[in-house]
Amino acid sequence: MKNYLDFERDIKTLEEKLEKLKDPFTKKEGISEVDTKTISEVQDEIDSKLKLSYSNLNEWQKTQVARHEERPKAKFFIENLFSNFIHLSGDRRFSEDKSVIAGFATFEQKSVLILGQEKGDDLDSRLKRNFGMMRPEGYRKCIRLMRIADKFNIPVISLIDTPGAYPGIGAEQRGQAEAIANSIDCCMSLKVPIISIVIGEGGSGGAIALASANKVLMLENAIYSVISPEGCASILWRDPSKSLEAAKAMKLTSNELLKMGIIDDIIKEPIGGAHRNKKEVVTSTKHVLKNLLEEFENYTRDEIFEQRKKKFLNIGKQKAFTVFSKKEENVLKKYGFVRLIANFLSKHKLILILILIFMLSLYIFL
Repeated sequence: MKNYLDFERDIKTLEEKLEKLKDPFTKKEGISEVDTKTISEVQDEIDSKLKLSYSNLNEWQKTQVARHEERPKAKFFIENLFSNFIHLSGDRRFSEDKSVIAGFATFEQKSVLILGQEKGDDLDSRLKRNFGMMRPEGYRKCIRLMRIADKFNIPVISLIDTPGAYPGIGAEQRGQAEAIANSIDCCMSLKVPIISIVIGEGGSGGAIALASANKVLMLENAIYSVISPEGCASILWRDPSKSLEAAKAMKLTSNELLKMGIIDDIIKEPIGGAHRNKKEVVTSTKHVLKNLLEEFENYTRDEIFEQRKKKFLNIGKQKAFTVFSKKEENVLKKYGFVRLIANFLSKHKLILILILIFMLSLYIFL
């Protein structure tokens, strides 16, 4: 049974109608002739509505698509993109974290390390995978494997899909923040290429811990943010229903992040989202990965390290994140000198007080 989002109600009705038209046993008198002409017309209408709906998605609707139950997960990408996958477990300290699938594989006859955050496909697998929320042992497992990859000059590919790192008491007791920080540090120190793809939901430190990469890519309808829209709305407005306003303010969509230089490229999705044509998404991802890995073959280990370092140092440097309207820019230009004086006085309060005392003394004695 297909799952439909709120804005897909018309599409749901049409697809149910299409299924009935395709079924030759719908009539009571037995097998009936299938009306191919009507089927074709309904299919065209579905395609048209999908194209219209998905070309005008707002930020909250994109968040819903990124979280869609049928969206291809890390496990699907690993099974269909790579071959000879060898699953590796454990952080050699505490236990195995099943929310991340990690191991070595081959891609286009080349060895790669795969780190995939996995949410699960049904209730049982989601509970087993902890809904893609990694614990400290998961990050420590990834650190262990990334260091092995660096030693043997093997590229790292991470598939990001998590609401965030697990915030449970046990995770905090075992050093969740320290594990995330060490994972980021490890990513930044490697001298092999790291390519990260946000395939669904890239949430908070849980995502950046494995996405501190040379190239960060996003599927078209994926999201990448410091907090969930609901969490942001709860903090700012004390109202989780203002998720749309929060999603707009956070600029968590792929197009916005590409403009700001947070990510490097967008992988296009088929009409209707990645969950409607998983094979096409795999083909597009394969093409992008192949080109990037070939590009990094021309880099030395030190150049790969420097490229990653400069990438993150330059984020927000060339263009400020704050965007002013034309009216606000004119006000800033007009009163720029006044602001300059105000800033000077606020930074040199002691000088201002001494000047006032001197002026008052002159007034009294004269």
